[in-house]
Amino acid sequence: MRAVIVAGVVSFLISLFGTPLAINGLTRIKAGQPIRELGPASHETKRGTPTMGGLVFIIATIIAYVAGHLVFNTLPEAQIAQVKPTVTGAVLLGLFVLCGAVGFLDDFLKVRRSNSLGLSRRGKLIGQIVVGAAIGIVALYFPSTNGETVASTKLSFVRDFNLIDLNKIGAVLLFVFVVMAMSNAVNLTDGLDGLATGASVMVIGAYALIGFWQYRHWCADRNYVKFGPPYCYTVRDPLEISMIAAAAAAAMLGFLWWNAAPARIFMGDTGALGLGGLIAGMAFATRTILLTPIISLLFVIITMSVVIQMISFRTTGKRVFRMSPLQHHFELAGWSEVNIVIRFWIIAVVGVALGFAFFYGDFLQHVSR
Repeated sequence: MRAVIVAGVVSFLISLFGTPLAINGLTRIKAGQPIRELGPASHETKRGTPTMGGLVFIIATIIAYVAGHLVFNTLPEAQIAQVKPTVTGAVLLGLFVLCGAVGFLDDFLKVRRSNSLGLSRRGKLIGQIVVGAAIGIVALYFPSTNGETVASTKLSFVRDFNLIDLNKIGAVLLFVFVVMAMSNAVNLTDGLDGLATGASVMVIGAYALIGFWQYRHWCADRNYVKFGPPYCYTVRDPLEISMIAAAAAAAMLGFLWWNAAPARIFMGDTGALGLGGLIAGMAFATRTILLTPIISLLFVIITMSVVIQMISFRTTGKRVFRMSPLQHHFELAGWSEVNIVIRFWIIAVVGVALGFAFFYGDFLQHVSR
């Protein structure tokens, strides 16, 4: 628990006090956010606001991860063996960094060309596929000493469905799909000041709680191994999951201080794609793949608004919304940016609460028998 708290505090402080330095540095190199010509007219005031702010909370999370492991080294020797840097850390931070790198390339091209085009849609998807496949292979083909891999070949809700086995190739393909889906979902949500940042704090914060709960009821723990599943959780390195999630959530909370309206810095695709990749990794590492759409309810709703708009326009020539993603529909309907963000955050809270209720309800169902 101490390591999780230390990682969160370190990450928050680095992000809170490091973001102004990033704002100044990005402003000096003129890394301003280009604005889409077809976007709401109110967004013209945001032109030139520094972008690529995702670098701040990605770096803060990595430093906090190291700090957390320094705390681990003060634990009794019997516990240290369970919490040394692991493949789980490599998978989660690898997704965070490499998906963020794809987004950084997109942001860099936008800034260099002084327009909102950036990396082509095909180029961005290829980057996500390559990252998802490479990390997916690591997650599924490198077991620990007890045979557990970071991801499972089984579908999962609050734990694995033992009757459904995808085999490793199918599981890697699913891994790639979820990485692409979540990274693009967060990216679509990142359209208003603080919207994606605040929602991501809630979603990844929920995974910090789930990971810690799994650690406290871990089948590898000698206090629980005698019970076996479903009375304990067969995951790999749950404390590592909780520490990384806590560090990332805290880093985004510090970043939100500067990203809330009126934003002084944007996370850019660097942050949005990185966060989506991290959420996807958390879903596999905690064995909660099908629970993720509930926890990430706001991201799902906003993504579906884009899908519905595209299908409607291509099949009927008519638009369902004034503009997609959904937040821009409400902007054009006259809602203020702050009202939209707060109300969408409420939706995010509802999704996280429902997701955690399903997770904890399953635990209560088994222990009460």
